[in-house]
Amino acid sequence: MPLPFLTADRTFDPVNPLDEEALPFVDQERWRRPYRPGPWRVGVAAVSLLVASFVLFAAVLIALTGSVSEAATVFAIASVVIVCALRLLRMGVWVSVRGLRHVGFLVTRTVAWSDVSGVRTVQQPVRWLGLPRTVQGQALVVSRPGTEGVAVLLTSHNADFLARAEAFERAADMVEAWAAENR
Repeated sequence: MPLPFLTADRTFDPVNPLDEEALPFVDQERWRRPYRPGPWRVGVAAVSLLVASFVLFAAVLIALTGSVSEAATVFAIASVVIVCALRLLRMGVWVSVRGLRHVGFLVTRTVAWSDVSGVRTVQQPVRWLGLPRTVQGQALVVSRPGTEGVAVLLTSHNADFLARAEAFERAADMVEAWAAENR
């Protein structure tokens, strides 16, 4: 069975990253992630969904044995695992003509392009897979006028780009191109 989303069927042109090949979408108002989710993020979500399927099966077995309240509790646990897996897949940076959206696990922040003073890639210590351990890497940061400091959007060592330096550079270039075009 062919899986076209696993192959890089489009070429990336760093000179003109917003050409029709790189962004084949006509609707510029729609929020989209300018990169594919990484294997770590997809793997953890897949394992979580596999665990949720076993928990749902257990809920059905518990319901068949007659304890409906316990089955409802187990079903609620499975639902929480499914929601967490889907939220994990949704995490990342999303762009549209309206602005920049940074989706975290619990919090989503949206910034209009008019409120962005700059988007750039910097060398700095970054968190490895979101854990407290830091390593030297690259980070895509956004700065806003009137605020101190910068917000980190992407890092070269997060769940989307760990051991995928070229993918990080492409994603950073795409977000920087969206910022340059829409600011």
